[in-house]
Parts: sequence; structure tokens; C-alpha cells
Amino acid sequence: MVSKEKIELLRQKIDEADAIVVGGASGMSASSGFVFYYEDDEVYRRLAGDLAKKYNIHNMFDAFYDQRLTAGERWAVILRTTRYIYECETGETYKDLAELLEGKNYYVVTTNQDAQFYRIFPAKHITRIQGDWRYWQCSQPCHDGIYDNHDEVMWLCDTIKNDTLPEKLIPRCPRCGAPMEPWVRSYTFLQGTFYHREMKRYRDFLENNKRGKVLFLELGVGMMTPMFIKEPFMNMTYQFPHAFYATVNPQHALVPKEIARKSLAISDDIAVTLKQLLGKSTAGIKAFNAKEAFNPSRIY
Repeated sequence: MVSKEKIELLRQKIDEADAIVVGGASGMSASSGFVFYYEDDEVYRRLAGDLAKKYNIHNMFDAFYDQRLTAGERWAVILRTTRYIYECETGETYKDLAELLEGKNYYVVTTNQDAQFYRIFPAKHITRIQGDWRYWQCSQPCHDGIYDNHDEVMWLCDTIKNDTLPEKLIPRCPRCGAPMEPWVRSYTFLQGTFYHREMKRYRDFLENNKRGKVLFLELGVGMMTPMFIKEPFMNMTYQFPHAFYATVNPQHALVPKEIARKSLAISDDIAVTLKQLLGKSTAGIKAFNAKEAFNPSRIY
């Protein structure tokens, strides 16, 4: 449980903020139970099928990048994962965050690729730094375009046999014929017009609000990719005259000494913290156990 003093301070900063910039990473989804990306849970085993045992792979993240899988096997994992993202429930942490931000001037920047934020918040308030599983791009890429994949994912999943998508059905670029690729961070990730339009919207929000009381609310951001959210939030807190930085992360709630007086670190579960901020019961929420957490080099 977060101390009463910290909860009251964070609630005060939320109430008095002229603008709130939420930085959401996979800790947000992990707190809602979506841990198959990094853990060998029931969801991962269902998505990977017999490939988990065949290649001794223990989470979807590793399966996505493992070079031993055939193209058809890799696409089976991709398709099942994407279908799950379309069909799974909306995480409780996202619902609570939406309630907390209701009526506020806010913007969300996220490294998540699971589209959970889009179930709750308008797209005009979100920037995806690392893409979105619901889109495909050319693997080359030969052109500056991404494609909604909902319909293709649904029917292609039904063609998977023995944990393999038939090679003739592997999605291909409509222009050059090269295999398609999920529009998510990888060595082929397309940072084109779509990407830059979203980044401009984020930068415009920052520019328009930088002189006011800006709360940088960092939720579940760890040390895997600190350059996208954590480090910029710290730097802007240092530079903006009335900014305040709040980080919620059970393992990586870090605050540099340079902004210590303008910051709050909460080393607790996001689900618990949001419930406390809303004055809701935390009964039934499993306590965070650092020994059971993800690999620290990848956390969130």
C-alpha cells in the first residue's frame, strides 16, 4: 500500500495541474494481468502452442524475435497474438486511469503496442512511440504506409495448422510483394508519415503547456527503453518552470537528485496506486513480489 502522504500529494498535483502528460509503458498492462509478453503464463502457452516446447521459448517477446522459427511458425505466433489483442478484456488499470483523468487536460504517450489505451482514450490524445500490433507494414519497407489488419488476422488465424501459417498465405506487401511485418519496434520499424504525425501532436501539446503546471505522470516505465519516456520526462521536469514528475513503478521508481524537489517516486503496484487515488478498495489485488517479477533488464 502507498503511504497516505504520497497519495495525497499525487492527488493534489493531479487536481492542480494545468496539463497532465501520461507516460504509459508495459507496467500498465502488467498490472492488469497482461504478462504473456515476458512470462510463461497460460495466455502465452495458448498463443505459442507446441512451439514453446519445441524451441524452449518462455514468452511471446522472445518468440517474436527468435530466428529459429520458420516464417510460417513466426506468423502463427504473430497472428494469434494480434487476435488476442483484439479480443481480450480492457485492463482495470486503464479504466481507473480514465476515471482519474476525466475532465482534465491530458495527453498520453506510450511505448505499449497492445492498443489498450485506445479502448479508453480518444486517439487524438495518444502517441504510440513503438507502434501498434493492429497494423502491418512492408518489411523492406518499400513505401510509407501502414495497414489495418483486423479482417486479415481473423481469417488467417483459422488457417493455422500445426502451429504454422501456410507459406502461401503469409501476408505480402501490395506494392513490392515482400512479406509484411507488424508495425512494432524492430529493425524494420517504419517511422514514416503516420509516426511523425503522432509525434508532432505530442510535441505540440508539450509546447502549448510548458509554461503552466505540467504533471508528468509516469506509469510502469522501466529501464528497457528509458530514452522514450523516462529520460525525456525527467529532462522536461528539469527545464519546465512549474513541472512536477511522478513515477509509479515497483522496481524502477527513480528520481535524479537534480529534480528531487519536483518529483515523487512511488515504488508500488500501479493497480494499487490508482485504486488508492480514486478512494477504491484494493482488496483482491495481488501484492507485488519482486522475486516473481520479469527479468530486471527488461522490466516494463
